[in-house]
This record gives sequence, C-alpha cells and structure tokens, in this order.
Amino acid sequence: MNSISDCFKRLRSRGACALIPFVTAGDPDLETTAEALRVLDAAGADMIELGVPYSDPLADGPVIQAAASRALQKGTRLEQILKLVCQVSPTLRSPIILFTYYNPILNRGIKTFLQQIVDAGVAGLVVPDLPLEEAEKLLKPAQEVGIEVILLVAPTSSSERIEAIARASQGFIYLVSVTGVTGMRSQMEARVPELLKQIRRYTDKPIGVGFGISAPEQARQVRESGADAVIVGSAIVKRLADETPQVGLQAIGEFCQSLKAAISD
Repeated sequence: MNSISDCFKRLRSRGACALIPFVTAGDPDLETTAEALRVLDAAGADMIELGVPYSDPLADGPVIQAAASRALQKGTRLEQILKLVCQVSPTLRSPIILFTYYNPILNRGIKTFLQQIVDAGVAGLVVPDLPLEEAEKLLKPAQEVGIEVILLVAPTSSSERIEAIARASQGFIYLVSVTGVTGMRSQMEARVPELLKQIRRYTDKPIGVGFGISAPEQARQVRESGADAVIVGSAIVKRLADETPQVGLQAIGEFCQSLKAAISD
C-alpha cells in the first residue's frame, strides 16, 4: 500500500502538484462508489478522499450533506465501506484517505477503528471535528499501525495553533481555504497565498488546499499559490449525483482530467 508521505515524495521529486478528489461512500450506491474510485484513479487522481456518511456533518456544505443523507437512507454503514475499500484499493494507484467524524471513531474504539481501516487498505484519515487538544489520542496509535492522520488548519487559526497543527499533522496539512463549510464557490479565496506562506514558516510538510474549489481555473490558482495538493469535493459529488450513475461516472472522469491538466506543467 502506498503511503500518503511516499506519494508526496514522488510528486515533489518532479515538481508536481497532487490532485485529491472526494466522493461520498454509498451515493448513489456502493457499486457506483467502487467504480468512481476506479474512474478517478484512472483520470489522474493522486490520492482519493472517501467520505463516510454521517448524520451530523458539521463541516460539510449542502451538496455533501445531501449525499451523506442519501447514503444513510440506503443503509450505508462503515463495515460495507471498508469491505469496498478492501476489494478496490489493491487495483488503484491512489492511496485512499478516509474522511470521517470523530464520534464514530470513539464509539467503535480508537484502536479497533484504526486496525479495521488499515486492514481494509486505507492509508490516511481526515477527521474534520478532531480538536487539536484531542489529536494525540488518535495520532499515536494511528502511527503505530501505519495510518497517517491529516490535521486541518482553518483561516482563523492563530499562529501558535498553526505551528502546533503543522508539527503534529501526518502525511500533509489540510488548509481549509474558507471560513465555513465545504461547497462550491465561484472565486478562490484571496487569503490562500498568505495562509500558505504562514504555514510554511513552521514546516516543510506538504500542504493541501480544500473547501470551495469547483473549477480547473481555481485549481490552477491554488497550485500557483504554492500548494502541494488541490482537494476537490462538492464539485465531484454534485456531478456524480446529478445524472444516472453511468453519466455521472463519465462526468467525474472528464472533470478530474480537466483538473489534473490545470495543475500540471
């Protein structure tokens, strides 16, 4: 299994920027999710975020909230998602990053959860509501089993907090480009270049920028601002949900290719 860190090392060695698309597991169904992972992998994704549907997704905007609700209504559960990852991940170049909230991890037990996801073939973990003060409880056992926990920096984070997050985050640092929830926006946040510079004062770890990127032009701006990765969620999820699964899969493949072309030399 490719690690997140190894993937970034390879990309950095040739001056390349990573593309990290996001899909919600189980929307419109798990079979389509499995095929979406294959399509995105073939279309240029370097890593793929796979969202575990959750009933109270505080960090997610309306598009991903709606996708999570549809998936839950169809009975999508973590066990099914991990079975899917176990089947699909050996066929992918792209490491899988699981996106889930903290409460389900605590309910299952941190060590049990981590062992289950690593056994399935997951390489990384994003927990958007994991407070820095609680992070060590997850970071240390994750490191022991080979899961890289990626921490988020918000635009409102203080310098002291940014430094602490940068020091603790594994794999890369996830810069939230806007204040608020995920979702598509027509313009890239003007503060992104300065936020990137601020984080660079404390670390040379890779930095991925997400929340609000919905077009190739914005992805190019993020890369030109100095980011190591561009993370795109709602714009992928919406394309997959708007039409039939077959049409949606074709749409996300073409969109992924256009994003990758925009951030490539």
